[in-house]
Amino acid sequence: MRSLRFALIAATMVASTAFASPADPKNGVDYQTLSAPQPVQAKGKKVEVIEFFAYHCPACNMVEPMLNGWVKKQGDNIVLRRIHLPFQGPNDPEAHLFLTLEAMGKLEEFHPKVFRAIHIERKRLMTDDAIIDWAVKSGLDKAKFMEAWNSFGVTTKLRRLGQQQAAYKVSGTPTIVIDGKYVVSPGQVAEANKIQGVEATMQATAQVMDALVARAAKTK
Repeated sequence: MRSLRFALIAATMVASTAFASPADPKNGVDYQTLSAPQPVQAKGKKVEVIEFFAYHCPACNMVEPMLNGWVKKQGDNIVLRRIHLPFQGPNDPEAHLFLTLEAMGKLEEFHPKVFRAIHIERKRLMTDDAIIDWAVKSGLDKAKFMEAWNSFGVTTKLRRLGQQQAAYKVSGTPTIVIDGKYVVSPGQVAEANKIQGVEATMQATAQVMDALVARAAKTK
């Protein structure tokens, strides 16, 4: 998968190289445009940005600092949504965890903790039992967690993830979709511009995203 390929490339790159972002990112080179644009939830002048990710994905973990900084810089220009790709199928435990935290209003607090548990503490949160055990040991009330975990709203959203993946034609993570139609990934940006180095790749990806948000805003 693209996520794995990018992670392996990034892991071998310890030095950054200078990057000059294209003033006008090219469709089919720096990004792709969906043939069937998807409806957006953002209202008014704000541009919708969706991150398709997976907690176990090393590249997603590397993208987090860049994405968080980029979102702060964009401010009121955008609305960010995250969608966890269901790599393990319609009952993907990690996606189930993400939706449960979201339903509980605990996502802002626990989203970085999940990444840390997997990528720093090396915990294998790939099954329902492992995730529930980790959630309780991390301070979440078990009764409230299980209530959200088994709720109609969470289970319905979980079943719909495959449809969302297909609609946006996303096959790997991390993938960013801007304004329901522009699809960007660090792997594509690095490959298209022959970039070496994680830092340079993140910088370049952010610059391409800047340009696409600006382009989308002109049509609002």
